[in-house]
Amino acid sequence: METTQFTRALLLAICVTGGFNTFAQSRDGASNWPQWRGPQSRGVSEEKNLPDEWGPDKNIIWKTAIPGRGHSSPIVWGNKIFLTTSIEGEVVPGAKAVSHVRNGQVWVHPDAVAGNKKHTLKALCLDRDSGKILWERVAYEGTVYDDRHRKNTYASPTPVTDGKNVYAFFEAEGLYCFDFSGKLIWKTSLGKFSKVGMGPGTSPTLHENLLFLQCDNEDGGPGLSFIAAVDKRTGREVWRVKRDHRKTHATPLIVRTEKRVELITNGSESIISYDPKTGAELWRCGGVKGYGIPSPVAGHGMVFLAAGYPSKRAVGVRLGGSGDLTGTPNVIWSYEKGTAYVTSPILYGDYYYLVSEKGILTCVEARTGQIKYEGGRVPTPATFFASAVAYDGKLFLTSEDGDTFVIKAGPAHEVIRTNSIGEPTLASPAISQGRIFIRGDKHLYCIGDSGKHSEKLTAR
Repeated sequence: METTQFTRALLLAICVTGGFNTFAQSRDGASNWPQWRGPQSRGVSEEKNLPDEWGPDKNIIWKTAIPGRGHSSPIVWGNKIFLTTSIEGEVVPGAKAVSHVRNGQVWVHPDAVAGNKKHTLKALCLDRDSGKILWERVAYEGTVYDDRHRKNTYASPTPVTDGKNVYAFFEAEGLYCFDFSGKLIWKTSLGKFSKVGMGPGTSPTLHENLLFLQCDNEDGGPGLSFIAAVDKRTGREVWRVKRDHRKTHATPLIVRTEKRVELITNGSESIISYDPKTGAELWRCGGVKGYGIPSPVAGHGMVFLAAGYPSKRAVGVRLGGSGDLTGTPNVIWSYEKGTAYVTSPILYGDYYYLVSEKGILTCVEARTGQIKYEGGRVPTPATFFASAVAYDGKLFLTSEDGDTFVIKAGPAHEVIRTNSIGEPTLASPAISQGRIFIRGDKHLYCIGDSGKHSEKLTAR
């Protein structure tokens, strides 16, 4: 693969999608945000009266310095916020990343870095109201198995919580369970898999008592890739199914149909639905023909998947099928433009929105695939890695520069305003209990209606 294929930065500010549990409501009826992209992994909040305007001197309730680097999104349960981070140390003599072979030759991507250094991988818990760091726990410390892309981090997967424990996945460096007080309950390893030196991104998905990990790696091939289920109570592996898929960074999605629950996986070679209890394949169809980085979303009895490189393709597939659905009416529509390499599309109401790396929007009628508009642009040049969120009839697109563009949802493109935290941002926002949480390069920001607060807080 050529260098230019990765200069758009395989970063997952995105990566992680959680389960389809019944997520508890918190104070004032507002929802928790327990996983990548929130309840049902949709990126959508049903809350009202959230701010849609902020800046350095407006509606930033607090900001807290976060040690190290990480592109994992914050998750929120009650008055606690959880996230992960990676602190890079010194070069370790003799340490080096695992070798990668391409076309029979050892291959090193020029943007692959840091496999020769010591790293400290941590889980953190913050107080939602003040931003104070309540605890930090080291999950792993030492050398890492593989390199990462220079823009990626070893803390890019987003954790997931069930309201009792928090589960953090660092891919080759392990899966960890902490309780809300910071006590380590268990830890486990699914093996030493790698992604040609591009680093981690896939997040754990939670449903009932099982955590699901999609571990597609390298350039695929027999036995290299797999998906596994782990018992959330013990860390014991319950099932594992081999996949002949090249590396993906997308997170699997749990969806409930009228008859059953399905575990959906994105992939270049194929899209596959599994029985989450056993790992048995329910159906498959032709894949997105590109690197499976964007995560799927579901609604209207369908699941929507996309990829942005080397092919640009988005598809809408009817849930509940069986066998090979390729070329059948179950594949409702496909579209060959407008997709992004990294950032995940969003389904909001009747429309499925694709956002390119440069912030060009395409609005698709979800049920039919009819294009409502193409070429909707943000007002200033920008690059996007964070995935969109939506609430109160608006889409929010946060750029790498830390600018959030507020777009009117619906079949006509309209930019309402631009907000900024003034700090580079690659992680996707979280929304909970009247607040928006944006992770910048150095700080976590809490955004809310400052008129409801007597003073602005800065946690240290």
